[in-house]
Amino acid sequence: MTNNEFVLQGTPSVNQELLDKTATPLVTTNYKLKTAGFWVRFWAFVLDGIIISAVVGIAINPIFYLMDWSMSESVWYAPMSIISAIFYYSYFVLMTRFYGQTLGKMAFGLRVVSLKHDQLKWSDVLFREWVGRLISNIVMPLYVFVAILPDNQGIHDFFADTTVVHEKVYVENESAQATAQPAPATTIQETPKEPEKIEEKPEEL
Repeated sequence: MTNNEFVLQGTPSVNQELLDKTATPLVTTNYKLKTAGFWVRFWAFVLDGIIISAVVGIAINPIFYLMDWSMSESVWYAPMSIISAIFYYSYFVLMTRFYGQTLGKMAFGLRVVSLKHDQLKWSDVLFREWVGRLISNIVMPLYVFVAILPDNQGIHDFFADTTVVHEKVYVENESAQATAQPAPATTIQETPKEPEKIEEKPEEL
């Protein structure tokens, strides 16, 4: 291997160091779905409540009249309370699992999305619409966290790592990304070698 070949093989490492030092951030802009705020979710929830009450009144109340069961008891273990609770939570669980939205959310263009999966899973839906919603319904002021937590998450969203977004509304999402600028060309000079002096020996006679 000659000296020139050695110098050329060592050059890329020098350029790489200069390339790393001259890397500059490049801001790229993409878009994400806008999360739904407190009030739009509140009105969607009210609409869901009206729908549930209407269905229970149409489908369940006549059965109680025919069976002569009391509908005036307000304790949680009363037959009417148990049946209404089963229908209430089944409505939210099944609609969210298979459609990603309830009828109230459909009316306002909202959808439940997972922050850790591409699609909602049964575990996400059960934690959100059963466990988390049960806790929020017991302590109603917890719904206010929708206006406080990041990504407009309620307590039931926090349990399932989900949030609610507008289906067709996008906002900018800026992210900085490092990019390398071309490094200035460098020249490596070789010191020329002096020719070796050859001593001439006198010719022997």
